[in-house]
Amino acid sequence: MTAVALVTGASRGLGAVIAHRLAADGLAVAVNYRSDAAGAEQVVAAIRDAGGAAEAFAADVTDESEVAGLVARITGRLGPVHVLVVNATGPQPSIPLEELTWQSHLDQLTFFVKSPTLLVQAVLPGMRERRGGRVIQIGSDVVDRNLPGMSAYIAAKGAQHAMTLTWARELGPHGITANIVAPGWIPVERHAGLDESGYLAEVPLGRMGTPEDVAATVSFLASEGGEFVTGQRISVNGGHT
Repeated sequence: MTAVALVTGASRGLGAVIAHRLAADGLAVAVNYRSDAAGAEQVVAAIRDAGGAAEAFAADVTDESEVAGLVARITGRLGPVHVLVVNATGPQPSIPLEELTWQSHLDQLTFFVKSPTLLVQAVLPGMRERRGGRVIQIGSDVVDRNLPGMSAYIAAKGAQHAMTLTWARELGPHGITANIVAPGWIPVERHAGLDESGYLAEVPLGRMGTPEDVAATVSFLASEGGEFVTGQRISVNGGHT
């Protein structure tokens, strides 16, 4: 049976590249999107043109009922999810402390604590049934950088990291690994026009990271070679932190 991967937020950016890489590795990929149907279908078409297997699935992965329906549809059409890649994200505004509200925190926690929890809970029965699975969260090295104005985002990302490492211990007895890939600044479409020079000057390896760098790490964690790696945060940032 072909293993199935669900990649959330995969209609563009990091998610799209991760979906392409996992499909090239031989997994059937569920390309999740919320509103960019055209982008998701382009990703699916490109994967199929390259000989891979993929289908697009619309769902808001912060909504409990939609997550349950998403996983049910994937299971019915492709099979149980074996690899879950939690990649979907939302706006990350810079908010100074004096303007910070509880809603500012909730907006970030919704994407980085609520959504991963709903997704793991939804795929867990299928992973337990097959005695194995991979939970791979896309985090950020921002938790080590203490950027002013980003406390709500950093707090939520820090919670996501800690939660993943705890899940590794909880899910290990079921043969399920849980890891978090923490990229540095990886320019994608939404970063077009931004000046990279200041960041680049602080990267020991002397170049900006690419989505393919992140996808390669996800690929390893999803592979047979990664089956004994769990409870780890792997930074993909050229040594920036």
